[in-house]
Amino acid sequence: MPVKKKTEMPKSADKRSVPEVSAAQDGKNGLAGRAPGARANPAMPPHSAGPTQMEMFEEGMRRFHARQFQEAREFFLETARGPDRAVAHRAGLHARMCERRLESAGPVLNTPEEHYNYAITLINSRDLASAQQHLRAALEGNPTADHVLYALAACQSLSGDLHSAYENLKRAIDLQPRNRLAARQDPDFAGMAGHPGYPRLLYPDRNS
Repeated sequence: MPVKKKTEMPKSADKRSVPEVSAAQDGKNGLAGRAPGARANPAMPPHSAGPTQMEMFEEGMRRFHARQFQEAREFFLETARGPDRAVAHRAGLHARMCERRLESAGPVLNTPEEHYNYAITLINSRDLASAQQHLRAALEGNPTADHVLYALAACQSLSGDLHSAYENLKRAIDLQPRNRLAARQDPDFAGMAGHPGYPRLLYPDRNS
């Protein structure tokens, strides 16, 4: 492929350390609405005791099942500091589960170019189905991007979808003729030799 960009990929949300929860902070009634460490309402009288270790764990589980993995992780990490070793162990396991879910969520992509750049890395690693999804997302934001059409054609050629690859490569060449020369030298299109229109697309001046 002619363009193999290396760009800084958007990162998943940064992991934050968990603030300390003191006994003067709000108790069970106010727990569900705040992450650990949130300040109690100064107008409310202080409770005699803060949330228990088990209450913290249960709130973490509620956040976990709601797929609020960052918030759930904070509750689990706070729970893991508690005195009950069995509960602390379970909380530590769930905190690591949250971390894995956050890491597997993938980068946050906002622009067509970000989708394109990420798709190139997926093509290079031969995750072709995911690459096509991101290239189509890039085309939704910029339908006349010839480099995106070219990359999609290459991806479809590698996948064995020769008809779609031909159509998208033709569009890419119509938009930018230099894509014809690039395709002649691109091994990603080696499988296109079996398509009847491919030779004429790459070498229009040759006799049939």
